[in-house]
Amino acid sequence: MKLIQRIIILLLLPVFLSNSVKHEYYVSVTKVEYSENQKSLQIISQIFINDFEKLLRERYDENITLAEDDEPETVDVYIKRYLSDKLKIKVNEADVNFKFIGKEYKDDITYCYLEIENISNIKSMEVTNRTLFDVIPEQQNIVRLKLLGKNRSFLLLPDNDKCMLNFN
Repeated sequence: MKLIQRIIILLLLPVFLSNSVKHEYYVSVTKVEYSENQKSLQIISQIFINDFEKLLRERYDENITLAEDDEPETVDVYIKRYLSDKLKIKVNEADVNFKFIGKEYKDDITYCYLEIENISNIKSMEVTNRTLFDVIPEQQNIVRLKLLGKNRSFLLLPDNDKCMLNFN
């Protein structure tokens, strides 16, 4: 009888543990590349769907579900509004605004496509990325800058949310 109880416990233990396990890592990756031909900064921000969905539910609409076939158009509006508020870019110490191109879902990640047009003669770039810091205190944002022959990565945290690259 004890053997049967132990077997049952061993079989059920993973089920109970899997429901109580929390995310280990809260991270996003934002890549910024300069296209010399198009004179534009092309940006791809990768955010876990479940974390982004949690944020959009808390901030805008508690009924939002991302990655559905019949997703409402307001999702794009909310994503654009949120990213415009939390992702700031300065070129040569001047604020620049990005255009939200769109988004797509792959596996468990939301890929947000952004672009800043008419950029030339870059002497410096500053990126502030506060994405998800307001909902997930453990959030970390990696920013990868690839422009003018330089390729740098930065880890941004809630108390250190900016990075800068100079070309002088």
